[in-house]
Amino acid sequence: MALHPLEPLSAAEVEQAVSLLRHFDKLSPTTRIVSISLHEPRKELVHGYTGAEIIDRESYVVLFDNGSNTCHEGILSLTKSTARDWREYPGKQPTMTIDEQIECEQAVLKSPLFRSALQKHFGFDDTSLVMVDIWSAGNYGAEEDRTRRLARPLCFLRTDPTENGYARPIEGLRPVVDLNTMQVIRVEEYGHWPLPPNAGNYAANRLTNPRTDIMPLEITQPAGPSFEVDGYQVRWQKWSFVIGFNAREGLTLHHLRYRDDGQDRSILYRASLTEMVVPYGDPSPTQRRKNAFDVGEYGMGMCANSLELGCDCLGLIKYFDAHMCNSRGEPLTIKNAICMHEEDFGILWKHTDRRLPDSPEVRRSRRLVISSVSTVENYEYGFFWYLYQDGNIQFEIKLTGILSLGVLPPGELPRYGTMIAPQLYAPNHQHFFNVRLDFDLDGMKNSVQQIDVMADPIDEQNPFENAFRAQSTLLETERQAQASLHLESCRTWKVINPHVTNAVGEPVGYKFFPGDNAFPLASPNAWWRKRAGFVNHHVWVTPFDERERFAAGDHPNQSQGGEGLTEWTQKDRPIADRDVVFWYTMGHTHLPRPEDYPVMPTAYIGFLVKPNGFFKENPANDVPPSIKASEKKSCCH
Repeated sequence: MALHPLEPLSAAEVEQAVSLLRHFDKLSPTTRIVSISLHEPRKELVHGYTGAEIIDRESYVVLFDNGSNTCHEGILSLTKSTARDWREYPGKQPTMTIDEQIECEQAVLKSPLFRSALQKHFGFDDTSLVMVDIWSAGNYGAEEDRTRRLARPLCFLRTDPTENGYARPIEGLRPVVDLNTMQVIRVEEYGHWPLPPNAGNYAANRLTNPRTDIMPLEITQPAGPSFEVDGYQVRWQKWSFVIGFNAREGLTLHHLRYRDDGQDRSILYRASLTEMVVPYGDPSPTQRRKNAFDVGEYGMGMCANSLELGCDCLGLIKYFDAHMCNSRGEPLTIKNAICMHEEDFGILWKHTDRRLPDSPEVRRSRRLVISSVSTVENYEYGFFWYLYQDGNIQFEIKLTGILSLGVLPPGELPRYGTMIAPQLYAPNHQHFFNVRLDFDLDGMKNSVQQIDVMADPIDEQNPFENAFRAQSTLLETERQAQASLHLESCRTWKVINPHVTNAVGEPVGYKFFPGDNAFPLASPNAWWRKRAGFVNHHVWVTPFDERERFAAGDHPNQSQGGEGLTEWTQKDRPIADRDVVFWYTMGHTHLPRPEDYPVMPTAYIGFLVKPNGFFKENPANDVPPSIKASEKKSCCH
């Protein structure tokens, strides 16, 4: 197959984009490249693409000039070697780069102000065992939040270079770094807390009594996988799609189709994580500023791991690399940034006719897994897309890593967190994620219905008082669509194509089923909530606009708020029978446990999208039986 127009940029294309930036004098000594990613072609071109057409390859470039504190963005044609739509955004703070994270740590370690504070609090100024996490500064209304590119790092003290530094926070000191000058402008002092006494190590080479009763578990596919791959294009059984990746969003899925009666039917055009925020609920002076917009401030793609066979993924694996560059234009390739494999997922369907007990019909479920894992300082986030044989699409986020901790004096207990070791506590916090689902269900013109299950009135039509039914509300404008979960009515949402009917004469559809969720617990006036307006509703629906991609706006880093979904939906645009985008916000409230330390067992959050009238019958009816383990007519379920 030819290179699909939605495949991510290759290493050569990233290198070409850097060369074009130099050719057009876009890179000065004070300019950083924040990101270079695919500028996706118009939808109409992609939907009509057969492989024979030549579609221009373009890159979208985000730059930041430390000298003028100005963000620059533009589009480079890699096919024509031209530049267009170049814009400046003075004072806007794009994503912090990997280079800045490294340079910020070194700036703190070398700072005379920080060394002096260490001497004052601990009696030494040796920073060789100090660990520094960059941490975004946010915006709390101060002039410097608006006019400077800042970071407010968290610092920790190790006893040796390889131990778990997070076990010993330097609680009372907060350096503030100007990232434009890469200088510590001050060290805020909040008091003196003694360092926690315990190490809290978790690495395998630090364990003294590992388990010895675990036998090997191997997954083999001697005939090879069921998927076919060409570049970043994938076909698996009846599914076909394109894998994407960029520095900000990380893993994305594109042009997701299901083959039905010989036709590739479009379901999702683009699926991506647009933003996330982790607000902490401790109002103490050392903890109250802690929140992180991990997509818009750090870049989920830039923080992606190189995955390892047998550890991050198990089975017959296909890996995909991610090609980017650092802030100075040097090539940066994350090997094995994306993992794809098949998994057994239990029973797909089964029925036993009691009159024929020796002939049960049962099918095993198999799913395709496309995943990526990112480390944002202390936390790990795994992003897993699952495709199923029955047309289901699932997204799951796996949260693990190390808690962000605080220190208390001996004998004191936390009001806003949990003691997890002597003198060490974990503050209460929440994680909110926003996912953007651009549906093109059998075409681009779709509508969204809100489905609430209602009990019927108790009257002569309902004599046994048992009746309930689904009430469907067509969402016609953006404001009407703003909604949250409602357990009393089992609320779900259904995307339909009013122009295509199914076998029973109804519009074809896919239904959205929420998973676990939460409401934000901070006041609507809290600074982080002003910047993260997407948490105000679980569901938003907007008409498609290629410029509207990030739920908290293009530049949430140090923003003053009111951008993104909050701003766009004020126009209250019509959304019925349009090219629509479905946005979903999900939250996880974390009241930490001692069992979450020193490293946190995985927590899960996600959602499911299921065909609802899209097919004429169960699309997995044609899955063949599994080969039995023996000649007996029995099966292990």
